[in-house]
Amino acid sequence: MSSIELTSSQKKILQELINLYGSSERAVKGEDIADRTDRNPGTIRNQMQSLKALQLVEGVPGPKGGYKPTANAYEALEIQDLDEPAEVPLFHNGERVPDANVQEIDLTSVHHPELCRAEIRLHGSITDFHDGDTVRVGPTPRSKLLIEGVVDGKDESKNVLVVSTTEMIAPAEEPDH
Repeated sequence: MSSIELTSSQKKILQELINLYGSSERAVKGEDIADRTDRNPGTIRNQMQSLKALQLVEGVPGPKGGYKPTANAYEALEIQDLDEPAEVPLFHNGERVPDANVQEIDLTSVHHPELCRAEIRLHGSITDFHDGDTVRVGPTPRSKLLIEGVVDGKDESKNVLVVSTTEMIAPAEEPDH
């Protein structure tokens, strides 16, 4: 499937739909997306029409209706819709975030002697994270990597937290005997 070019606004709306749908597993109302993305419900309805035309969203009629992301939506945002994603715990200001799942950790500026940034892509909303908040990610399933740091920015269209790392721990592997 060829990749679909989405505007940053469409990405943000689609990402929020996926976040809300992921936590409730029910059709998501346009008003809820409007609230979470600081847009008016009319704008959301218009965007949903174009996202439906791109087959990224399906409309669910009726009182419990709303919108659901299609499998293509996850693909368009390059989100693996894993049935059983490996749990990578995320802590925000010391509290475990129950419905956030870390999709991807990108280490940027690793070569800089004093500064290492990590871009942490989440499955789940990043609305409540603010600059200066502390986060801890991990341990990851295979390498047991643990990252601690401070939120230094975020990219809501990609659902990415930019974190200045204060500590990174990857325990040495036990030698096979």
